[in-house]
Amino acid sequence: MLFSRRPLAAAFHLAPLSPPLLLFFASASSSCSPAASAAAASVSGSRGCTAARMDSGAVETASTGAVWSSPSAEPRSISVGKEVFCNRSLNMRNITAVGFDMDYTLAQYKPETFESLAYYGTIEKLVKDLRYPEELLTWEFDWKYMVRGLVLDKKRGNILKMDRHKYVKVAYHGFKELSKEEKVAAYGSTLIRDSFDEPDYALIDTLFSLGEAYLFAQLVDFIDKNPGKVPAGTDYPLMYRDVRSAVDLCHRDGTLKRMVAKDPARYINEDLAIVPMLEMIRKSGRSTFLVTNSLWDYTDVVMNYLCGPYTSGVGSGLNHKWLQYFDIVITGRIV
Repeated sequence: MLFSRRPLAAAFHLAPLSPPLLLFFASASSSCSPAASAAAASVSGSRGCTAARMDSGAVETASTGAVWSSPSAEPRSISVGKEVFCNRSLNMRNITAVGFDMDYTLAQYKPETFESLAYYGTIEKLVKDLRYPEELLTWEFDWKYMVRGLVLDKKRGNILKMDRHKYVKVAYHGFKELSKEEKVAAYGSTLIRDSFDEPDYALIDTLFSLGEAYLFAQLVDFIDKNPGKVPAGTDYPLMYRDVRSAVDLCHRDGTLKRMVAKDPARYINEDLAIVPMLEMIRKSGRSTFLVTNSLWDYTDVVMNYLCGPYTSGVGSGLNHKWLQYFDIVITGRIV
């Protein structure tokens, strides 16, 4: 089932995704000297960015061609998605440990395959476990449509884009953009005090939530046109809870991660810069750690894939050699 629509990604003009999250831990006894701060400020580029030397803590200017995880004398062009942006300098001498999440940080999933897998798995749960009509199984998923930074209005079935003052700039009901009059009637024409938070709203702030937000918009259009085809008593808030329940079922029964574990290359982007980056951090004398809520078996498969080019011999299978790049690894467990 296809819907005629204008992608929200185009309507909201959002910036590219940010680089992976790094967690820095500073020593309690260390302090950044004024001289170091002044030096850092003096070498800041036009964007206000600086690069920090990992070996000595001194600050050096970030050259156009240098890749921070693997320095090279030869100039290289860096895509905007690989650059690191900051609004203040950081003296790495004070940093004693660097931590990483795994899912959507070290492991960057391919939205065209992974999000599609989650989307179709969720629909299957809605139909088989929550008694939604089988025609949902014919629906299709546009993984480019949704973007992070939106707010889902559970009561009204709307998806909102707000500015930093919480003024609703754009609003969609399902895939239909609301007129100015409809938007003002629902959310006011000036700054309002609504927190736009739970339980009436849901933030679309992770990559995991893009597929379920898209499915919710499809269901809003469907229930408006076919109120008798959904389970009795279903309204927008209940429909959202059903979507969330179906998503949770996919994660709890291992549906998604079993498929990823069978063929990691199909669902995860290969990144040959991860191991050189980890080696650089560790050679500087700093500790590294990995914290993820994924279970150990799945974590082992994913990290073997990500570090495989550096740890696997010809014809070798899974091994634990990737553990050499971390001082501590914390994974989830079944309670």
